[in-house]
Amino acid sequence: MYLFLAFLAVPLIEIALFIQVGGAIGLWPTLGIVVLTAILGTWLVRQQGALAIAQLRGSINELRDPTEPLAHGAMILISGALLLTPGFFTDAVGFALLIPAFRAAAYRWLRSKVRVQQFSYGGGKPQRPDREDIIDGEFSDVTPSGGKPLSNSPSGPPSGWTRH
Repeated sequence: MYLFLAFLAVPLIEIALFIQVGGAIGLWPTLGIVVLTAILGTWLVRQQGALAIAQLRGSINELRDPTEPLAHGAMILISGALLLTPGFFTDAVGFALLIPAFRAAAYRWLRSKVRVQQFSYGGGKPQRPDREDIIDGEFSDVTPSGGKPLSNSPSGPPSGWTRH
């Protein structure tokens, strides 16, 4: 229901703002502002996106939880889409999402609304269910450098380990 209201309200807000701004400053200055905000927004999204990628890499390299840098990256991506969409309301929301303090506040708010059930980060021993029929082990390939297997091949005799 909220999504439907957003899809209904945002175009109406944009149309009203275009009428108001266009009536106050004229058609060409209004279109110039829309194009200028798209260009400026693209430049800012590239800068903030590079910073978010650097934070994500640092988080992964230090084996920290990458949730916050990923959320910031997603908000920057949404910001880019909003800034490329013609309109004053979408530009205002897009520019707000480019401000790190605003993104941090939005992340804290979203984090309070979402409950993470489990989080794991690679490198540890895989967890297996407690079953007695599973045996952990290691193996190594002992195939000679010639490429022929040592035993049980059609070209060689059985090894003796398979006889009953």
